[in-house]
Amino acid sequence: MTSAITKRLQVAICGAGIGGLTFALALSRYPDIDIEIYESARALTEVGAGIGIFPRPWKVIKMLGLEADLLQVTETSVVDGSVSGFRYRKSDQYEGKDFFTLVTQGSLMLFHRADYQQTLLNHLPKRCRTHCSKRLRSYTQRQSGPIELSFEDGTMASCDVLVGADGVKSAVRAGVLGEKARWAKGEGKWKEAAEILQHVDPIWSGANAYRALIPAQKLQAIAPNHQVLHTPGVQYLGKQGYIIAYRISGGKFINLVAFVVQHHLENTTFNGPWMSTVDVSAFSSTFTHWEPDVQILLSCVEKPMQWAIHTVRPMQSFVSGRVALLGDAAHSMTPHQGSGAGQAIEDACILAAVLGHPSTDRTNVAHRALRVYDSIRCPYAYRVMEASRINGRYFTLRLDEDGAIDIDKLPPKQQWEYLQRLGHAIVKNWEWAWTTSIDTALQEVLRLLES
Repeated sequence: MTSAITKRLQVAICGAGIGGLTFALALSRYPDIDIEIYESARALTEVGAGIGIFPRPWKVIKMLGLEADLLQVTETSVVDGSVSGFRYRKSDQYEGKDFFTLVTQGSLMLFHRADYQQTLLNHLPKRCRTHCSKRLRSYTQRQSGPIELSFEDGTMASCDVLVGADGVKSAVRAGVLGEKARWAKGEGKWKEAAEILQHVDPIWSGANAYRALIPAQKLQAIAPNHQVLHTPGVQYLGKQGYIIAYRISGGKFINLVAFVVQHHLENTTFNGPWMSTVDVSAFSSTFTHWEPDVQILLSCVEKPMQWAIHTVRPMQSFVSGRVALLGDAAHSMTPHQGSGAGQAIEDACILAAVLGHPSTDRTNVAHRALRVYDSIRCPYAYRVMEASRINGRYFTLRLDEDGAIDIDKLPPKQQWEYLQRLGHAIVKNWEWAWTTSIDTALQEVLRLLES
């Protein structure tokens, strides 16, 4: 007869999206940590379409044993060397033209979000208990004793560590910032408290994304030689927005996202529902005069989903006592580098490493383990967040912040030179995703925890 394992930590995870489930799986490797997952939705369903995973987070996926299963649901092959990826075209004219191909070291792996989530669920051990219809109302954290969780349905729970993976509208983030604001007020720092609370609500990026899944057979029947069917993917760029299209789900579908970008409305309030089903006419006027390849794609779109792209204002920390944030709850970013999911995966990896370290227990988790997580992930994720914002500018043909240069007013030779500079800028801004490794961060975790 085997003796029961003594639990050194009880961890509660709010949110069962990509970040929350990846974290649960990573943490489940430590049998002396108890894991409870609380999800506000009635069932575990992933909203959205395609996601991209660069070599940094793909290393985490391999560590978690997900690689073989995920390779069954993608057309992308794992390549360690140089890979030609998305083609970039200036498309807001009748004759579009390629000006750049993104070349990475290692593959950008492309998946349907639902396929990725299902793979996580298939690997999640039964001891990771999941509770649906559990929307967090608030939590109470004292210097000692468990954290008390209160849910909207009137039920309660407790834990040693609370992890907020509950998205851009995070209730845990609101709790973290409310807690810090109360502490500031207690010290008479009223201005600081007001500034802290400014970070609770998300802000609109000025961009709307219109997402659709197109059956590949449908596009094949209309335009069998369409470049999206025969390349890793294409980004069609213009001054008012851009379109990205690539194959997912083993080539069965084309993931299409059309972005309408209004830079002057960045950091304003969006009026209307953040997500809704709309008609193609809601955004097609932006692309009316674009090249024929774009018109063919848009003719295949039915019932697209509109997403008002919101971000969070950067905070000084992802941590408050024994509460930590990860993924969109911590650093919801624009999707212009395809790195939001990847950054949530990296958060999950590092947070699991610090909590799972044998030196971590109830007595030091707040002042030691979570501070290590914060020191590594907070600055890095915010650098990626800003890089993604800059990519959004580049994808609307703006090299400078204010868009002072109108590319269409340049002579042909200068326009081509401008596009070449733009391609170079995209690479320099993005190359962190394939030239750096998560191993460096994991080594830093060990150095800090064992020093």
